[in-house]
Amino acid sequence: MAAFDTTPAQFDTAGSAGRIGRSVVSVFSAFVAWNETRATRAILSKLSDQELADIGLSRGDIDTIA
Repeated sequence: MAAFDTTPAQFDTAGSAGRIGRSVVSVFSAFVAWNETRATRAILSKLSDQELADIGLSRGDIDTIA
């Protein structure tokens, strides 16, 4: 009797295609993280000094937000 394996291949077992897939996901994840940080800094920069103080930040803290 013949048996067929219908389990889809995972990244770990897909060889070079898996490495390429992980690389694409890694680059995309890094881009998303960079963009979220950029957007957060832009929003914080628009707040007044009093509004920043209300949330426990100063203008100098904005550049350290990651």
